[in-house]
Amino acid sequence: MINAVSIKEVKTKLGELCKQKRQAYEMSQEDLAKALDLSRFTIQKFESGKNATLDTVLKIAHHFDWLESFYQALKNLESTNDIDSLY
Repeated sequence: MINAVSIKEVKTKLGELCKQKRQAYEMSQEDLAKALDLSRFTIQKFESGKNATLDTVLKIAHHFDWLESFYQALKNLESTNDIDSLY
């Protein structure tokens, strides 16, 4: 049986991690939104696992020093897998 992770699960987990990190820094959603030049509504949606643009994900990752980890994960995927087009 294949144990596949859904997109919804990943979005939810990213939102949870963002909320945890924001709260650890004692930031409100408004504080984070201002720091990233985003709206509080965008942060609220992201933290609840709703749709976010790639730019929003990367801004949040950069703000919380996750960007390097994301990049390294992508490089590891590139070097360990055969990346074939799905089309």
